[in-house]
Amino acid sequence: MSKDNPKKSIVIIGNGISGVTSARHIRKASSHEITIISDETPYFFSRTALMYVYMGHMRFEHTQPYEDHFWVKNKINLVQKRVSGIDHHKKILEFVEGSTLGYDKLVIATGSKPNRFGWPGQDLKAVQGLYHKQDLDQFEVWSDSIQEATIVGGGLIGIELAEMLHSRGKKVHFLVRESSFWNKILPPEESEMINKHIKAYGIDLQLETELKAIESNENGRARGVFTSKEEFIESQWVGLTVGVSPNIDFLKESGLAIGKGIKVNAFLETNLPNIYAIGDCAEQTEPIPGRRPIEAVWYTGRMMGETLAKTLTGEKTKYAPGPWFNSAKFFNIEYQTYGIVSASPNQKTEAHLLWIHPNKEQSIRLSFNPSNGELLGAISMGIRLRHIVFEEWLKKKTHMDTVIDCFKQANFDPELYPTYEKELSSAWDSLKSKNNLLKNKL
Repeated sequence: MSKDNPKKSIVIIGNGISGVTSARHIRKASSHEITIISDETPYFFSRTALMYVYMGHMRFEHTQPYEDHFWVKNKINLVQKRVSGIDHHKKILEFVEGSTLGYDKLVIATGSKPNRFGWPGQDLKAVQGLYHKQDLDQFEVWSDSIQEATIVGGGLIGIELAEMLHSRGKKVHFLVRESSFWNKILPPEESEMINKHIKAYGIDLQLETELKAIESNENGRARGVFTSKEEFIESQWVGLTVGVSPNIDFLKESGLAIGKGIKVNAFLETNLPNIYAIGDCAEQTEPIPGRRPIEAVWYTGRMMGETLAKTLTGEKTKYAPGPWFNSAKFFNIEYQTYGIVSASPNQKTEAHLLWIHPNKEQSIRLSFNPSNGELLGAISMGIRLRHIVFEEWLKKKTHMDTVIDCFKQANFDPELYPTYEKELSSAWDSLKSKNNLLKNKL
């Protein structure tokens, strides 16, 4: 039961991972009345699984972690409406169709929306992103009539769309502004590995190329794109995947302090009493050193939801997510990253040990402090590593010698996956022997 009686009405706007996690943990610890509002779908689903629905690996109902009766059993009310505004003085939400709903505590977990940058033709038919369930439904409407498609933007959603279209035999053109795929995040060797991997699937990867305009056919549907290199690419469908931004337009007149997102302190509190924000829409005013104020990542959204639930049930708790972690999949290359690994490191404060498999699309990169040998982070490509092990090493500021000696602990299920402890150890010995300064310091 909650430590902060009496019973309160807690309303959560958004049924993504942040909002639903918060609701679940509030219910575990209290009898507060809980209402989740979303106009997207009646029930929570795994957004990252949308691509697998399209590719035929699962049906949409398989993306829903909980049976429909879960919400009734746990006394979590679900409202499928769109919020148009907040009156924080009266503590009510206003809906587009005119009704209202009161609250004692309000949690805003409205997630992100795809960016649009005013390109000519961006509002044509068959031009879209892939973020909401409705986007997947619309994508299906167009799919049979697509022969060629153009994706704009070299992020994770972009490469997901490329794989989805490729799975149905479509010709895919992929426009990436940068000189190499995801090179603001990936170091050069890993970025080049992904470039080659994308092209190996027959994807027309065009680097250092931007969208200039989308041209319409006689029916108002996209028929092709003009690029920054003055090329016209015939396309019956255009995917706009140039990042996301907080989904907060409806809150501009609410009185909330807003930057790029809704500004929150370390306790996820906004500037208005009894209103909190979590997930992609929250902007940290006291970000953790080395971390971005807005982190549109599944696992940080889940942790924010769990943290806020403690506060709302009487145990005021700061958001402290621990070392950075993320994972993704680039066609058949799995990617994991832990801690700090800079794409272009300052060599005085961050050194790298890199091992690349000579014949496979696999690599391990460890970053460390050259002055004391402390592990700073890791990137693995095509090799699964154990999150819990790296989290412990990073929290304990483990020395690189210990990491290398104990690397077997970090391997994921070695009975099923080959491991490379010997190769990594040899690479470490070689790095130390070649760098006398490093050798002396370590």
